[in-house]
Amino acid sequence: MSLSTPRTAPGGRAAGGRTIDTADASRLTKLRRGRAGTALTDAAKAALRQYGVATAGHRRPPELIVVGAKRGGTTSLWKYLDSHPGVLPTFPRAEKIKGTYFFDEEWAQGERWYRSHFPTDHARAKAAERLGYDPIALEASPYYLFHPHAPARARQVAPDAVIVALLRDPVERAFSHYKERRNHTEPLSFAEALAAEEERTGGEEARMLADPSVVSPAHRHQTYLAQSRYAPMLQRWFAAFPRDQVLVTAAEDFYADPQKFCDQVTERVGLPHHDLGNPEPFNSEPSADMDPEVRAQLRAELDEDITAVEELLGRAMPWGG
Repeated sequence: MSLSTPRTAPGGRAAGGRTIDTADASRLTKLRRGRAGTALTDAAKAALRQYGVATAGHRRPPELIVVGAKRGGTTSLWKYLDSHPGVLPTFPRAEKIKGTYFFDEEWAQGERWYRSHFPTDHARAKAAERLGYDPIALEASPYYLFHPHAPARARQVAPDAVIVALLRDPVERAFSHYKERRNHTEPLSFAEALAAEEERTGGEEARMLADPSVVSPAHRHQTYLAQSRYAPMLQRWFAAFPRDQVLVTAAEDFYADPQKFCDQVTERVGLPHHDLGNPEPFNSEPSADMDPEVRAQLRAELDEDITAVEELLGRAMPWGG
């Protein structure tokens, strides 16, 4: 009898790895990605979330919340902090959930749903025994900084959390935000989108304040200029939390020395030093530079807010005047 030899992927036994039947692997991948596989995956996720909600009484809110800014380095900061052995994974671990969006768009899910994403007291105790110090939980949702209800909601549910915000050069942030949306649903040029912003989003925040159940895609996705006006956002967070619970730095300073800022954050939440090695930025959006005239107009629009931010923080920002 003749037996066919399984096709092996590079790095098989000869390379010290294991032999992989890529034909079977391909069939499994197709099954997972097919309608039946997707349904099974969704059902499994739903069951795990139900379990998390059922055990929410044994889960506490996170000690650390990264709130933004959008396109300001939150993914990189989350990745670096998440690499610390004292930062426990969200639940379920396999989903690698960065942020829950609870304090902005998922508030209606309720506090038990929020807590369902974080480790149980038993998991914390086991980790503390292994580590020799108390671990923490973390989430990073970049829309929190801008959302009008997020600070008060976070204070209500996680009053002892340390809040972290990275503020990128607001001109560069606005353009990076636009580039991200251009890859999805934005049909306009950057200049056109800035010109249309008031018409597209005017009144959305007032509508959200009047009705806390409102979820506004325009407010989240089309506010390229508004989400670069950091002063009003910082004022809301400073009003909701004690000033010493809110850590704010420039994204440019963070990227210049990620280890230094991560050490500041982990020290603030009681974790020991953790060497990041040579960290690389995540979720960057390289592209051609913006039109110089648009840049100049945007800078002029934001100058007053930049001054207000520097006054609020009591420091000069690298992109300040």
